[in-house]
Amino acid sequence: MIEFLNLKRVNSPHQDEICAAIQRVIDSGWYILGRETELFEQEFAAYCGVKHCIGVGNGLDALSLILRAYGIGPGDEVIVPSNTFIATWLAVTYVGATPVPVEPDERTYNINPGLIEAAITRRTRAIMPVHLYGQPADMAPIIEIGKRHGLRIIEDAAQAHGASYRGSRTGGLGDAAGFSFYPGKNLGALGDGGAITTNDENLALKLRILRNYGSKVKYKHELMGINSRLDEIQAAILRVKLKYLDFENASRKTIAQIYFSTLATTPVILPFVINDADPVWHLFVIRSSDRVRLKATLDSAQIGNMIHYPISCHQQDAYSAFEFGPLPLAEILQKEVLSIPISPYITSSEALEVGAAIRSNFR
Repeated sequence: MIEFLNLKRVNSPHQDEICAAIQRVIDSGWYILGRETELFEQEFAAYCGVKHCIGVGNGLDALSLILRAYGIGPGDEVIVPSNTFIATWLAVTYVGATPVPVEPDERTYNINPGLIEAAITRRTRAIMPVHLYGQPADMAPIIEIGKRHGLRIIEDAAQAHGASYRGSRTGGLGDAAGFSFYPGKNLGALGDGGAITTNDENLALKLRILRNYGSKVKYKHELMGINSRLDEIQAAILRVKLKYLDFENASRKTIAQIYFSTLATTPVILPFVINDADPVWHLFVIRSSDRVRLKATLDSAQIGNMIHYPISCHQQDAYSAFEFGPLPLAEILQKEVLSIPISPYITSSEALEVGAAIRSNFR
């Protein structure tokens, strides 16, 4: 059996260091907003090539706090991809703003920059591109549109730790970025966690207040904040795993290249990488017009697989009260995409076995 994702396998190479980091926190006697969080924020900011990192409770909080800090709320609109995990949309509606979906580039599944301008209205305040599956969105035209219309560019980088675009890492391409450290991410904690990266000094200061009950000084509350702080133990674990992120991303790229080679002559549609992007393959997503049969083939071969995502955001019950126009490409993708196993510790022989099983489906 080849599992889709085995987190024990992913974390076991670092187990001794992780246990030592946890013990270090226990011994410190300081468990919230302490030295480990401070050091992780410094290290992750340096890794992303930005001035500031603010650790928060999870990726959804990261995005919603950015919107709040920019004063985006009721009556405002935020342009989002039609094809994404629902957290992107939830961040917008959580602050009372309205998500305005834009269809993807059919090759990359990321938001299509050529369709963004038509979605801008006088209420638009921001564009929130998602670096879906670990592949950077085509940011240059998005940034240019944002500048021309005075809009904030907020990266949803929850799946793209270490990915780069034109030589710069995600997290430093827009005005601010939200990351998730959910355990299955390329940089995953052993629980929930998130962070915001930015070069905006004023934004960073406001975010540090908002995440901590709206307080900079204990018991003095300047803003109506929330409780969303990266836990000290998770920060310590992330400091360990950050040291190995580039190595593990390189391992993912090796597996991706095996898939490209072994599946090149099959009818499945393989991922397309734009020239300016260096993806980190959080997911390896293929497409098939007969996904049901392909999935059954993999299931019978005991090869793990998943559908990211089976129901488009605009078709979720959570958004039944909203009226969105037709989003046919997002609906096509939800019927055809299939994610196959990829992680830093899948072996080449396992990847070849996955490829052989897929090829067998078309004989």
